[in-house]
Amino acid sequence: MTDKPLLAVTIGDPSGIGPEVVAKALQDRSMYDIMRPVLVGTVNVVQNALAAIKSSDKVVGVDSAADAKCEPGIIEVISPADWEGTEFPVGKHDAGSGSASHLWVEEAAKMCMAGDVEGMVTAPVNKESWNMGGSKDTGHMEVFKRLSGSSYVATMLVSGPMRCMHLSTHKSLGEAVKYVTTENIMTATRLTEKMFNEWGFDNPRIAIAALNPHASDNGLIGSEEADEIAPAVKQAIAEGIDASGPHPADTVFNSASSGKYDVVVVMYHDQGHIPIKVYGVEESVTVNLGLPFLRTSVDHGTAFDIAGTGIASEVSMIEALKLGASLASKKGLSA
Repeated sequence: MTDKPLLAVTIGDPSGIGPEVVAKALQDRSMYDIMRPVLVGTVNVVQNALAAIKSSDKVVGVDSAADAKCEPGIIEVISPADWEGTEFPVGKHDAGSGSASHLWVEEAAKMCMAGDVEGMVTAPVNKESWNMGGSKDTGHMEVFKRLSGSSYVATMLVSGPMRCMHLSTHKSLGEAVKYVTTENIMTATRLTEKMFNEWGFDNPRIAIAALNPHASDNGLIGSEEADEIAPAVKQAIAEGIDASGPHPADTVFNSASSGKYDVVVVMYHDQGHIPIKVYGVEESVTVNLGLPFLRTSVDHGTAFDIAGTGIASEVSMIEALKLGASLASKKGLSA
């Protein structure tokens, strides 16, 4: 027996850089010291990726995660349905690539829910290719919510000590502002504390960001702070949560990066994504909260313009694997 978690690793869109960054990450043999990876994709796509990076690793197909030996130098791949042998185009949108990568995500999620693996790590997919392939899901999160029946799933970005839990992500700015309510903020804050407790934080310090400039300057620049955010902070404190705010967004991230807070609950997509990507874009990782299984992911796209060239950076994938292994092992949020 081993205490190293078994993780399903999806290779992402086969027309993009996903297979390459997965293959590159597994050239770092220290990955095998902390986890046991089994890939979900096709053998031939992974072989092509290894050829692109001039690796001598071998690729073998396995029927299930239980069959994987997870030894350095031998990459094992579960290949669902009948995509094995398909030659996907490189560097462009493709319906087949979208359909296959969508299936691989579904398969990995089902493996998680069946208890076959202890979590999953995902390489990037392409939403346009998914649509071309007939998927009605707009992204990973929609797949996971549908398959698991989860009512509320949130996105947190991590880069070193900087952690941003998003109240909302893929909403227009107008819709995101409407979503800033006391009830929604409390839902996000409670989930944040629950997950951080599970990850080893006894009393996580949760900073709640303001929506308006200067936290509204006492109502001179908007009313959301007084009407929605401050009441949520007060309610969270009353429930025993170590919450504070509303904090002006132009100062709270500097405080978080210096270790004053364990996580910042941000009010909309760019409010969290921009500081993370300025602080450390290469090392940034996505974690989903609210699912009945663990999922971490790279925080970049399919990069069709450099696919197949062997030059894509594997840093984010390495960090996603490390963080996935750490959380699955209940060792905390340090990637």
